[in-house]
Amino acid sequence: MIPALASTSAGPDAAPSAPLNYFLHAAGPAATPTRQLGWVLAAIAIGVTLMIAALLFGAITRRRPSAPMPSLSAESGGMRWIYIGTGVSSGALLAMLVYVLVTLESVASPATHPRLTITVTAYDWWWKIDYADDPDPARNFSTANEIHIPVGEPVKIELKSADVIHAFWVPQLAGKTQTIPGQTNEQWLQADRPGIYRGQCSQFCGAQHAHMAFEVIAQSAAEFSAWRDAQGRAAGEAARDATVAAGRRLFAERCAGCHTVRGTDADGLQAPDLTHLISRREIAAGALSNTPDHLLDWIEHAQRIKPDALMPDIALSAGEAAALSAYLATLH
Repeated sequence: MIPALASTSAGPDAAPSAPLNYFLHAAGPAATPTRQLGWVLAAIAIGVTLMIAALLFGAITRRRPSAPMPSLSAESGGMRWIYIGTGVSSGALLAMLVYVLVTLESVASPATHPRLTITVTAYDWWWKIDYADDPDPARNFSTANEIHIPVGEPVKIELKSADVIHAFWVPQLAGKTQTIPGQTNEQWLQADRPGIYRGQCSQFCGAQHAHMAFEVIAQSAAEFSAWRDAQGRAAGEAARDATVAAGRRLFAERCAGCHTVRGTDADGLQAPDLTHLISRREIAAGALSNTPDHLLDWIEHAQRIKPDALMPDIALSAGEAAALSAYLATLH
């Protein structure tokens, strides 16, 4: 069950959000202090800009008395303004440094120890999400580009990279943290209310950097537990239908080398796990909403939609497209 949409939600059934919506709204304790810091920094920047504009305007409009050129001399008191300006700006910068350090300390760790740990691995250009901290192996699994968390609880995020440096950023829930090859960084998220919060890679990482998005879906504890139970199950037995069977064979021939579908022979590790593909809101790391038409368009024209992605274009006849679509529709 998808919770009520938050103001940053995105997808086919969600209203578009303003690009800088996070500047006005925060939905968790890791984001509120940084939002307030952003307000203060913006206010100072605006104030400095207005002050410089006023001084420039005064310099342009103020005129010296007419006098022969040789009689011009330096005005008295000029250095006093330099001393005042230097002192004021140095004091303001020092105060802001202290405020930034205090803010960083306030969001460094949650108030309570997280009970849930999620591992996120960044790839060019998608996100692998691993839930692997439950004592029950049946509740541990991998998914892609969609993170589910319980509302009102801090969640520890372990961040890795499979290739280059990326940056994990959910503006309404927390600040940015880089994912660095060979290193595990940590962040924590907490959503105070149910909703869908947009995340984005904010480190330029290649041609499709802008199309490397993900969603954090905050749910009630009961809804999250039900979602995790469902995601942990292997793919259900495909319907005894000739079209579905043909699609399953086609998937095994052309897709299983890269993708995994738990409960089948498909065990590829280079691309997203598709065991519960249809349960996701979006595909291609947020590039498309998850509809049958978009799914087929992505399979057949991945390089048009996301040039330089590792997903190749797959040529399908009308019959093959219908069969593959019928099989993928069973992965819910």
